[in-house]
Amino acid sequence: MLNKTIFNLGPFQICFWNIVFLSLIFFSAFVLRRVFHRFLKNSLKKSNISIEGRRLTWLKLVSQSVYLFAIYFAVLSFRYNNIDISFNDFLDFKIISLKAFSLTFYDILVIIIVFIATKMFVNVTKLYLSQKLKSNKRIDDGTEYIYIQISKYIIYLFSFLFTCKILAIDLSLILTGSVGLLVGLGLGLQDVFKDLIAGVVLLLEGNIKIGDIVEISGTSNQSSVVAKILKINARTTQIESREGNVLIIPNTRLTQQQVENWTHGSTLSRFTIEVVVEYGANLELISKLLIDSAMSHPKVKKDQPIFTRMANFSENGLAIELIFWADQSWDINNYKSDLRFEIYRLFSIHNITIPYPKRSVEVSNKV
Repeated sequence: MLNKTIFNLGPFQICFWNIVFLSLIFFSAFVLRRVFHRFLKNSLKKSNISIEGRRLTWLKLVSQSVYLFAIYFAVLSFRYNNIDISFNDFLDFKIISLKAFSLTFYDILVIIIVFIATKMFVNVTKLYLSQKLKSNKRIDDGTEYIYIQISKYIIYLFSFLFTCKILAIDLSLILTGSVGLLVGLGLGLQDVFKDLIAGVVLLLEGNIKIGDIVEISGTSNQSSVVAKILKINARTTQIESREGNVLIIPNTRLTQQQVENWTHGSTLSRFTIEVVVEYGANLELISKLLIDSAMSHPKVKKDQPIFTRMANFSENGLAIELIFWADQSWDINNYKSDLRFEIYRLFSIHNITIPYPKRSVEVSNKV
């Protein structure tokens, strides 16, 4: 009863015992991988060998290779009730058989091997580029990320073409036969393709890099956003807002809208704080107090001009602006808040009033 065929997998007839053997093999591989990984990690630590970077990558690859042996033994276990079928018979079995295309288990195995080899090559390339680029002081982390991402996309492209070559897939026939489908996809996914092209432009130009602080102008439905660039992907970019939220925006928002890169140019920028005082106030004293408040803040650049100017004769009083220079910092709004607290404290000490809007209402008794 337990040897009765439940379903077929290629040329193999699968029964209950085959499922039990598969479960035991892969469970053993899972346990063995964890034990093997922990053993190697502890051995390296006891030997005071760092397991970061290259050693960590090789450690993962060696421990994960256990699953390759598990797949091999899983196929061999099928011979429990399929004695006449060899491993080569399993590989040569055609899953899909068409006039111009066929797919066997051997082809699937080739695809898996190429995928694993590509992942290994990408990791090795990342380690190599990181070591080479870190030694160059003129290349920052953002530029390093650009080189790594472009290299990764090139490796994936060549691995795809190499897989097609091994499997004898004629790409020209596929592209010619699917022109109509590609046109339809192009029309339906034109925004996706725009984002993909924008991602390539961002990586190649290098005007916006990882770690940059940018101000993205808003649209009619969106306000401007000040954010830090976390990651640039092929289609989207991850940014972190001042509130600590991670946002995922399409790449076209960085290429088609106005973006002010605070990190790209000068590290200094001029900032303004406006204060309204009542008419008749001592402007010389107010100007001195405003400048003193700026001079007391550690983030204000003392070697740059700090001055005041009258901005306007407003409805409620005189609008005075404090002008100062500071780093284009992520926390500039906090610095401005500190200055406003200090200005209010100094004004309170010298009895300087900040006026507020007043309205008079006249009630008429006429019927």
